[in-house]
Amino acid sequence: MDTGRKNIYFLSDFHLGAPNAAASLVREKKIIRFLDTIKNDAAAIFIVGDLFDFWYEYRKVVPKGYVRILGKMAELTDAGIPLYFFVGNHDMWMKDYFQQELNIPVYFEPAPFSFNGKKFLVGHGDGLGPGDHGYKFIKKIFRNKTCNWLFGILPPSIGMGIANYFSRKSRAQTGQSNEVFLGEDKEWLIIYCKEVLQKEHYDYFVFGHRHLPIDFTLQNPNNQTQSRYINLGDWIQYFSYAVFDGTHLELKYYTE
Repeated sequence: MDTGRKNIYFLSDFHLGAPNAAASLVREKKIIRFLDTIKNDAAAIFIVGDLFDFWYEYRKVVPKGYVRILGKMAELTDAGIPLYFFVGNHDMWMKDYFQQELNIPVYFEPAPFSFNGKKFLVGHGDGLGPGDHGYKFIKKIFRNKTCNWLFGILPPSIGMGIANYFSRKSRAQTGQSNEVFLGEDKEWLIIYCKEVLQKEHYDYFVFGHRHLPIDFTLQNPNNQTQSRYINLGDWIQYFSYAVFDGTHLELKYYTE
């Protein structure tokens, strides 16, 4: 993709629906105001996981609410702005609703992209590297076809209630530790990036999941080039995002 004068934006971890409908609506409206500020110069927008605090697509039913963000995403794609969506650990039960209704491709694993000669590896980040054991366990359960089917036969009122309970429990147990940079040797996404660089060069690694804005420089072990690991933070506390202007990738914060 040739960005020309336009920018490519990366955002993640909105967790809409949490902690309750009223608080979520305030953040949803703020996200929409941000999208309105970038729609005239956006060549593409990446939403890198955990758009929702929980999402499950029944065969003919999707969760109640979120009409503002879904409508805005439809407006953007209808205007010709490509959107790319990566599932996170909170919305991994995506199926084909986004593709069919919003014309948005959905990615379930990290994927490579190339913009203006720069190589990107983009993904939510859950379950990568040597740590993150709790999320790896949850991911195995949620991706299991039998578990998916069993959940699908529950009435939505029961299924969504159970899911929202466990979603909040997960966040309560991990939220505090996720706000502290653990150091180069303990940040599992940094370790993952280094493992990838042993095999292939990327200029930028862009992930979410961590709920902490991070811009970390990596030295390529096979040559003298450098790469950068960008963690996008979240739209709960930081309201952070990254923007690529065709030459540089920069981590920024939205303020009103």
